[in-house]
Amino acid sequence: MNVEIDNNSGFCFGVVYAIQRAEEELAKNKKLYCLGDIVHNSVEVKRLESKGLITIDNEEFKKLKNCKVLIRAHGEPAETYKIALENNITLIDASCPVVLRLQNKIKNGFDNFPNPNQGQIVIYGKNGHAEVNGLVGQTQGNAIVISSIDDLEKIDFSKPINLFSQTTKSPEGFNLIKKEIEKRINKKHISFISNDTICRQVSSRDKKLRNFAKKHNVIIFVSGKKSSNGKMLFEVCKNENPQTYFVSDYEDVNTGWFANTNSVGICGATSTPKWLMEKIANKLKLL
Repeated sequence: MNVEIDNNSGFCFGVVYAIQRAEEELAKNKKLYCLGDIVHNSVEVKRLESKGLITIDNEEFKKLKNCKVLIRAHGEPAETYKIALENNITLIDASCPVVLRLQNKIKNGFDNFPNPNQGQIVIYGKNGHAEVNGLVGQTQGNAIVISSIDDLEKIDFSKPINLFSQTTKSPEGFNLIKKEIEKRINKKHISFISNDTICRQVSSRDKKLRNFAKKHNVIIFVSGKKSSNGKMLFEVCKNENPQTYFVSDYEDVNTGWFANTNSVGICGATSTPKWLMEKIANKLKLL
């Protein structure tokens, strides 16, 4: 059976940098706190925890003092940095540069409103997602988060709108939101600024994955269950190849999927480690 790993799958550069910073610190001190999962992949998180990484939530973070804490690629709101200063916490900031630039754009857009009631920052993204929490934090909690056209009722179409996107959302979804807002404010002379802030390293994977999914009889998509990017890219593969299966590790693989199959493709999300895809590929080659 021919088994091929998609060369374009695996960690994006933001995740690579965060894990590199974590491993560098753990090599020196054998213990490091991380605010939230360093990556939305439980297998990779367990690997790093075995080296001494301790994953904490926001409530635990507030109680820490005189220690080091890693800020993952998703970024954090200003409140996190304030708490760190007050509690003498040294932050190892591995925020993705693309996310940091987006945070600055949103903060500037919000600060340019004469007051919060005279304009709206709208973020196309997943409510409660770590990156989105950091983006909303740039607006003192005033940003409106929308995940679909159904959420547009949250917007006041009589006031100016400044639209942004979570970096890992699909361009198609963003453009649908943009066009619908334009339609609703048409002829009202309301200011509308649309900012396409999607990371192209992530969004460009759509087309490449479609082509990869067509090449093989069966597709094994490897991703953590918490990964928004994973869910989105899995659907991309599934739409092209109905014989696409979502797994988090080899234990999720059903050997019955490969009956009368001579070609299998393995791919994954921006939060999927290459070593995990290689592990699954090597086991499949033994079937």
